[in-house]
Amino acid sequence: MRIVGHRLPANLVSSTSLQRLLPARTRHLCRLGIERVGFDQKMAPEIRDREVLEKMKTAIRKDGPSKLQVIADFDATLTKYWINGCRGQSSHGLLQQGDPKYDNKRQELYDYYHPLEFSPTIPIEEKTKLMEEWWGKTHSLLVEGGLTIDAIKKSVENAFIAFRDGVVELFEFLEEKDVPILIFSAGLADIIEEVMRQKLHKSFKNVKIVSNRMVFDDNGHLQAFKGKTIHVLNKNEHALDMAAPLHDHIGCDGPNGDYSSSVKKRTNVLLLGDHIGDLGMSDGLSYENRITVGFLNDNVEKSIGSYREAFDIVYLNDASMWGVVDLVSELCSHVD
Repeated sequence: MRIVGHRLPANLVSSTSLQRLLPARTRHLCRLGIERVGFDQKMAPEIRDREVLEKMKTAIRKDGPSKLQVIADFDATLTKYWINGCRGQSSHGLLQQGDPKYDNKRQELYDYYHPLEFSPTIPIEEKTKLMEEWWGKTHSLLVEGGLTIDAIKKSVENAFIAFRDGVVELFEFLEEKDVPILIFSAGLADIIEEVMRQKLHKSFKNVKIVSNRMVFDDNGHLQAFKGKTIHVLNKNEHALDMAAPLHDHIGCDGPNGDYSSSVKKRTNVLLLGDHIGDLGMSDGLSYENRITVGFLNDNVEKSIGSYREAFDIVYLNDASMWGVVDLVSELCSHVD
């Protein structure tokens, strides 16, 4: 098997060791020569404090997979930031209602509120109210505009969105090890699920989505939203009562279940995000060890300093997920 790039950082397991740890299907794909982005010097991550990182990895390995959970942002973390040189769409941005009037109204809301989201002068309490206002108005437009299940499917089908290389293998490995993956998103769970169905062509029993979920009538028309609104400033473990497994299809009222108590017993966390604010996804969780991985997709020179201070590991320039695959294989390996 030929791996593109061959120099691995010392703290990552070898590709041979990784193949022994991966599920059979993934090993088969590797033997078939599916291209894998290797870890040459260009792709090596930035490490904040290697000694501290190694201590956390050792502690997590000693506790075993039963104490580990993975928390991940969706857009530009699990998905690519760039696709063939063009900016990929977000799960929320890809949605087309089928009525230009309502699509334009949602765009107007974005143009007004998005700068406020990143304003350094607005107090957090006021900003939280603004985000609740933005999400509420957007959700009302989706209902008023008659969003349908068919429109969601068509939007995803025509969307410019793709998962990072290695995401499927990451999900497969964690599923085999019975490690839960909580995908946190301020977007729409139904769209995220449809993206996974159309782009990954499979489901994973260990994946739960914490996001805004829609309620449809028998004719497939949006009627309302379930539960409390999840926006960019409350996208954390306090919203766990909104967690739900992947549904078989849009509009399927699958089981929700109480994941809060079981997840909180897993006191070791691997957190994946593309914004420093994503570190708040573990707020409300009492963890013993937390390894944070940041994907710095753009404006590297401007942001590398703050990302290096915030995250334990930083991957640059819209990197693949293979580094995280190697990391979790190490975290789930036995301590000699």
